[in-house]
Amino acid sequence: MEVKEMLYEGKAKQVFATDRDDVLMVHYKDDATAFNGLKKGTIEGKGVINNRVTNYLMQKLEGEGVPTHFVEELNGRDTLVKRVRIVPLEVIIRNISAGSFAKRFGVEEGIVFDAPTIEYSYKNDELGDPMINTAQALALKLATPAEIETIRTLAFKVNDVLKAFFKEVGVDLVDFKLEFGRLSDGTIVLADEISPDTCRFWDSKTHEKLDKDRFRRDLGNVEDAYHEMMKRILGE
Repeated sequence: MEVKEMLYEGKAKQVFATDRDDVLMVHYKDDATAFNGLKKGTIEGKGVINNRVTNYLMQKLEGEGVPTHFVEELNGRDTLVKRVRIVPLEVIIRNISAGSFAKRFGVEEGIVFDAPTIEYSYKNDELGDPMINTAQALALKLATPAEIETIRTLAFKVNDVLKAFFKEVGVDLVDFKLEFGRLSDGTIVLADEISPDTCRFWDSKTHEKLDKDRFRRDLGNVEDAYHEMMKRILGE
């Protein structure tokens, strides 16, 4: 397959056209950002880890009935994906209080919820990705009622599958962000990535943070945490 011009460059990835209209190539970078781009840096090897971890988890989810954009892993940093139009809603599932949830509601981190919570943010960097509810998303025509219901159902399904998987490898899935896209026929599929960049991972016994919070909060050992997660997920 021939890779053509770059179509988009984001904080963590570049997206390229290919000689197939319905397939794109994603290249994962080592660049790291936090706080809507206010903090910038590099996490050595992050691109390879996020690419490989994402592809492994996407295939696991496909096997459990969650449709995704994954097509084929080309190498450590490059993956073929189905072309989608991203629904401009970031979906956040939370199983344990942490991060902005704890700050927003004035509670301590580490409270295990009786049931997972779901929230949405409007995917718009200029506005700082503000939180948005379903009625507002419908008013802005970001998605249809049926699409939002599909996204909600799939997001909770992803949580069920991943929470059980991570428990097996000694990791608590604290919270995570998902993005969904529409295929050319309108089908909603899981897109973007699932990685230490987009999830909060805590060691089940020590509660050590094994994710991007180590970069956000200047905790050190960032690369070690990413490598530890790849080791636990891929078994290498």
